[in-house]
Amino acid sequence: MNEMRPLGHSTGTLETLAAIERKLLWLSSWIIHNANHIRPNLTAEKVGGHQASCASVTSIMTALYFDALRPQDRVAVKPHASPVLHAVNYLLGRQSREKLELFRQFGGAQAYPSRAMDGAEIDFSTGSVGLGVAITSFSALIQDYVQAHEMLPAGAKRARNVAVAGDAELDEGNIYEALLEGWKHDVRDVWWVVDCNRQSLDSVMPDRLFGRFEGLFRDMGWRVVTLRYGRALQEVFTRPGGSALRAWLDDCPNSVYSALTFQGGPAWREALLRDIGRSRPLRALIDPLDDAALAALMTNLAGHDLGTLTGAFSQAASSDQPTLFLAHTIKGNGLPLAGHKDNHAGLMTPEQMDEFRAAMKIRPGHEWDRLEGLEDPHRIERFINEAPYAQPLSPAGRRLTAPAVPVPATLPGPRTAGRKMSTQAGFGEILSEIGRAQGESKALSQAIVTSSPDVATSTNLTSWINRRSMFARKAQEDVFRKSKVASMVRKDMHPGGQHIELGIAEQSLFLLLGAAGLAQDLYGTRLLPVGTVYDPFVNRGHDALYYACYQDARFLLVSTPSGITLAAEGGQHQATNTPLLGIVQDKLATFEPAYCDELRIMMRHAFEYMQKPDGSAVWLRLSNFALPQPVRTLNEAHVIAGAHWITRPAPGASIAIAYQGPMAAEAEKAFALLREDVPEAGLLAITSPNRLYAGWRAAQRQRRAGEKATSHIEDILAPLAPGSALVTVLDGHPAAHSWLGAVRGQRVMALGPDHFGQSGTVAELYREYEMDADAILDACAEALA
Repeated sequence: MNEMRPLGHSTGTLETLAAIERKLLWLSSWIIHNANHIRPNLTAEKVGGHQASCASVTSIMTALYFDALRPQDRVAVKPHASPVLHAVNYLLGRQSREKLELFRQFGGAQAYPSRAMDGAEIDFSTGSVGLGVAITSFSALIQDYVQAHEMLPAGAKRARNVAVAGDAELDEGNIYEALLEGWKHDVRDVWWVVDCNRQSLDSVMPDRLFGRFEGLFRDMGWRVVTLRYGRALQEVFTRPGGSALRAWLDDCPNSVYSALTFQGGPAWREALLRDIGRSRPLRALIDPLDDAALAALMTNLAGHDLGTLTGAFSQAASSDQPTLFLAHTIKGNGLPLAGHKDNHAGLMTPEQMDEFRAAMKIRPGHEWDRLEGLEDPHRIERFINEAPYAQPLSPAGRRLTAPAVPVPATLPGPRTAGRKMSTQAGFGEILSEIGRAQGESKALSQAIVTSSPDVATSTNLTSWINRRSMFARKAQEDVFRKSKVASMVRKDMHPGGQHIELGIAEQSLFLLLGAAGLAQDLYGTRLLPVGTVYDPFVNRGHDALYYACYQDARFLLVSTPSGITLAAEGGQHQATNTPLLGIVQDKLATFEPAYCDELRIMMRHAFEYMQKPDGSAVWLRLSNFALPQPVRTLNEAHVIAGAHWITRPAPGASIAIAYQGPMAAEAEKAFALLREDVPEAGLLAITSPNRLYAGWRAAQRQRRAGEKATSHIEDILAPLAPGSALVTVLDGHPAAHSWLGAVRGQRVMALGPDHFGQSGTVAELYREYEMDADAILDACAEALA
């Protein structure tokens, strides 16, 4: 155990910090109380909030934001402490009273910290527990990357990535995947401050877990600082009888400690006298104390002791070693809810709030006044304004900016026309040529950083890696190359490399892409992250992908190979739902090309769209199924809008076939036969159901607002007669296309696998799951009948 003691802070400074701490406790409690008991609510439903979770972390937040943090530091605050974070920004003049009054209401401060909804003062969104903690490690890795590549703005100071975490968040597996990746890459300047209040929604944390945390983190190269007892208890421990008291507290189960905290001084006295009351020195310590003083002493934990906290943070600041602070706290500290096992979502009653308001010296009607209830408010105002974190990071605020990377009008790449190749192979060749490029493509190639969860070779990143090398903070020799052993991949690892190698953990990939996709905001550096993953395993990391998109991180996701076209790979590698994920995921533009000329257009669009203020991340779903590449001229705008006619139907045509991705070959076969009987039929290439649906919805909203608007899919389907048939096919769930019938009233026959796949040849699987040319023609016959 590594107990920390205060370093260098005067009594006056600690008293000022204590006043700010009380103010944060009041404001965070009042924000929640106002939302539930004061503000008129539109329904009878509980608005909610976490007063006890806020109370356990106010001391930690005070010590960080008003003492330890610097302007450049980046912080992820545990979700349930959002009212404390909003209160911090309110004291700093960066949050409005109106937003606080509307907490958890439309237009107000968010229930959980949100970059998108709460604005520039939020560094990382933290609505999904564990992910906000883990992303700080990947953000530190990205800082190492941009610093090694000399991409930081002139004069930029190195940031520390800090997570204020609830102890229950340490149950989340993504934290340990991030911990392992951080150890591999030797990340620096990361602090995880764990609010060890020992209580979660359903339980009290087992005592033995904390010892496991310490050992695990130390094994991963972290310094572990355990902050268990405050200064008052530490002083008592030095007196006669103090060692017995400490031993009793060390052995006290978390559940018992929490219960005694809630019950108060008499319960503490009864338990102590029962267990160790025969010790005269101990009696000499506790007998002079009244019940209130005894309860205060026994709950004097380090996580609520500002001197101990500021000392620990000050001492750790002298090193860039990643540090875990296990700060023991009491859930609900300072509130009547303290210690109760049901306090997680508990709320103070109006009567309890009245008593609390009086204790905090808040006059009725002045609850929102920033410095109400504080002695010498002008001195405290000066202290707040002079805190290091209060200083502006840049003229633009806490969000930095970076110029856009120019994207050539046409991406460099090999000739594909006339070749037989897959979109997966095409992706690898295009990216390789970008890596080779000079001139107008040089800036693009330098901004790209790639990563993959141990599938770089099988997702066609090999050529790019061989050209641009792997990233490592310290150069590492390629042992195979030194030994003259032939290998596809050159394992050159050095600070200038542009591929970040990851282990088999899809959540880590999406957290890394999220961190890299925020580099312009966090570090003033524009990166164009590209991540590859097997398409079915997007599902394994979907929570982190959703999280990265929610932060509005910008990156290019390439999922490949995909679908039952994988054939012999079998069902678990043959995802059918990913096209649906591509439609429903916000802040993610999704495409699936059939041919490499479409792919090149999409990749160019992606690198540009990722950088636009109204853009987003981009997802390309690719295939390993090789097709003969056509020679043709494409309407690039239509490719990006989501669909283009291969053969335009005659006006009033009764039927068209639409395909997506590698199903082009089967659709073209069926179409050739269909045209013999229905010469006016059309053949449509769908490149993005996501973009089609988004455009259709946008046009609907515009029309409801009284504007004239027509979507791309409405224009595309216009040549077909009302009530005509549209037979669609994709290597994914057919529901991704079935909605097309609602656009202009066409009858849709949607084909595609809607069951788990199995091993076999491509032809066998297409036949089994009714995706081959025969199945398409059967659907056409049924539709026409």
